[in-house]
Amino acid sequence: MPRLLITLCTYNECENLPKLIPDIHAVAPDADVLVIDDNSPDGTGTLADELAAQDSRIKVLHRSGKLGLGTATVAGFRFAIEHGYEQVLNMDADFSHHPRHLLAIRDCLNRVDVAIGSRYIPGGGVVGWNWRRHFMSQGINIYARLFLGLKTRDNSGSFRCYRVAKLAEIDWSRIRARGYAFQEELLYRCRAVGCSFEETPITFEDRRFGTSKINWKESVAALWVIFRLGLDRLCRVAVQRKSEIRKSKSE
Repeated sequence: MPRLLITLCTYNECENLPKLIPDIHAVAPDADVLVIDDNSPDGTGTLADELAAQDSRIKVLHRSGKLGLGTATVAGFRFAIEHGYEQVLNMDADFSHHPRHLLAIRDCLNRVDVAIGSRYIPGGGVVGWNWRRHFMSQGINIYARLFLGLKTRDNSGSFRCYRVAKLAEIDWSRIRARGYAFQEELLYRCRAVGCSFEETPITFEDRRFGTSKINWKESVAALWVIFRLGLDRLCRVAVQRKSEIRKSKSE
C-alpha cells in the first residue's frame, strides 16, 4: 500500500478527536494521522499529544493560533512532502466526513492524481443542513466552475486525497486564500500542474459536537478570492491567445 498521511486541521475539536481517530484506523490501519492544531483553547492540542504518546501512527503539529484553514492544510502538505508520504488525505475533524468513505476515495488514486469525496454527484448528499447552507454551498460551486474553469462538481469540500508528487510541483507561495476559498483555489492550482481528477460519492453529515466555523465574513472573502483568481485566469488565456496569433502570423 502507498504511504498515506491523513490530516486533521483542528480548532476546538476536543470532543470529536478521540472518537474519530480510532474510527479512521479501523478503516485505514496503515495510515498515519497528522493533527494540525491552531492552539485550540479547549485543549485539543494537549489531547492530541496524549493520543500521539499512545500510538506512533499519530503525529501532532502545533501552530501559534487560528491562522486559517488554508495555511493549516498547506502545512499538512509540506509535512507529507518532507516525510516521504506518497498520498495525503484531508478530512474534517468533526465527523462530517465519515471514515467509511475512506476506502472508496483511496481507490480513486489508483487512477488519478486527485480524488474528491463529492456531495454533488449521483449517490452523494448532505444530511443536517438548512436551506441557507445548501444555497451557499451550491452557489459557491457554480461560481467556482464559472470563474476558475473547474469541471468537477464538488469544489468546496475538503474530503480529498492527493498524490504527493503532484503537490510538490505547486508553488505554495502563490496561494492567495487563507480560509474556505482555499479548497477551490487548491483544485485550480492542481489543474494548472496537470492533475487528473475523479469524484466518488459521499454523504456529508453535519458535525456531531461543537460549532461550525463558517461565517458570512469567510463567505465574502471566498467570493473575492475566487473572483481575483478568475481574472488572473482570463488574463493568462488572453495573453496565450495573442501569443498564438503572433506565432501563426509569423509562420
